Amino acid sequence: MTSDSPRPAPAYAGLEPTTVLDALDALGLRGDGRLLQLNSYENRVYQVHLEDGHVVVAKFYRPGRWTDAQILEEHGFARELATADVPVVPPNLLAAVDGSAHLVGDPPTLAHVRSGPAEHRVAVSARHAGHGPELENPAVLQWLGRFLGRVHAIGQQARFTHRRSIGPAWVVAARERLAAGEHIPPAERRPWLRRCDEALALIEQAFAAPPFQSLRLHGDFHPGNVMWRDEGPHVVDLDDAVNGPAVQDLWMLLSGDAAAMRAQFADLLEGYRVFMPFDERELALIEPLRTLRMICHSDWIAQRWSDPAFPIAFPWFGSAGYWSQQTIQLAEQVEAMREPPLTLS
Repeated sequence: MTSDSPRPAPAYAGLEPTTVLDALDALGLRGDGRLLQLNSYENRVYQVHLEDGHVVVAKFYRPGRWTDAQILEEHGFARELATADVPVVPPNLLAAVDGSAHLVGDPPTLAHVRSGPAEHRVAVSARHAGHGPELENPAVLQWLGRFLGRVHAIGQQARFTHRRSIGPAWVVAARERLAAGEHIPPAERRPWLRRCDEALALIEQAFAAPPFQSLRLHGDFHPGNVMWRDEGPHVVDLDDAVNGPAVQDLWMLLSGDAAAMRAQFADLLEGYRVFMPFDERELALIEPLRTLRMICHSDWIAQRWSDPAFPIAFPWFGSAGYWSQQTIQLAEQVEAMREPPLTLS
């Protein structure tokens, strides 16, 4: 979930399998020809078998999305967590073996690799497979709570300097871009903007409440971003890491009605509080954060519409039906934000 303003990414058009293998060759990682593109809309990610028998994952960052400083903060946080034995897969240290690769970072975890007129930013990590967590199992929720408690215990020790902080400003920017664009049909524009403005006012009100602790977060901890193995959860990507309140990493694991979410949150906190306290006032941010994510998701699709993968993946985006449904859902979220927040008792 992002609401940044990427520049056009023509470099992706030339990112062929041979380009990927050549980029890794420049880093001393010689592929044996077996290459699999992994599911990722935001970046281009490949599983690559190497001649030495290892398997790595190469991530080619979307041009113009993050600065080098923001990427290196992501890498530094992952390495900090891994050093503390939190099961996060950190980026590998890189080495350049020819002049087409320029290394960034101390230690170097990011490479600029030139291929013809294009330059790609690449990070490499070990391959770690897994499956989604069984969220209906209270023991799994407690385990995820312990995992996030450990992540946040490290995350509270500093703040990101270059990466973003989640808050109402994201919605303000997303609204402005969507209002200025051409994706909302004329008949749906006014109703959607009216509901968006109502939602924005309530989001701003929620974040203006007594200040919440801001710490470094995973930022996008939904079930699809959690890899589960016999030894428990691990995370292979911190691409959306942000500063923000702890509940941002917890609420996306909840589903169902208020009673179901209350029980799920209790299980999460049973594990979480082993490592970190939780400010229950942050429960009032769950629906505002859900609404923020909804608006920013539409903005995310709009910003990347020139990427050929997006019209294929989201063919309904821009239709009257889509924006009518978004307006209805925003109205529902406005009502949800006006209701008393979730409580644990």
